[in-house]
Amino acid sequence: MKHAFYDTLQRQAEALLAGEDDLVAAMANFSALLNEHLEDLNWVGFYVRRDQLLVLGPFQGKVACTRIPWGKGVCGTAAASDTTQRIADVHQFEGHIACDSASNSEIVVPVRHNGEVVAVLDIDSPRFNRFDEADQTGLEGLVRVFEKALFGQ
Repeated sequence: MKHAFYDTLQRQAEALLAGEDDLVAAMANFSALLNEHLEDLNWVGFYVRRDQLLVLGPFQGKVACTRIPWGKGVCGTAAASDTTQRIADVHQFEGHIACDSASNSEIVVPVRHNGEVVAVLDIDSPRFNRFDEADQTGLEGLVRVFEKALFGQ
């Protein structure tokens, strides 16, 4: 069931991003698309790489941390390791940066351009264990759609 949901969402993302070459506009609409269609979220958006720092990009949700050091917290760990971080309980993640105390689970997917991490997609939920393997696969697929649309990869 989730597979079909994410396939539909990928087609919507492809249509939404078709012909868009502005990174900020694409990130803003992509965040809005996910916020509209995924349940039990309290934050969805991007952090953009600036040297060894992640800087807040377009998002949907409450006020957020503006800067995250490379390798710190869930976002910085995903960026530095170039791997998706799917955290069932953020309170158990050593070094978690609590931007919103209502967040209990989180998934962060690296965004790549020319093989390098240029941003991360960060999604938080107030529900513990909100993201499962099917969500991870679906969201990684959506990020690949984003990369292809913006960077042609």
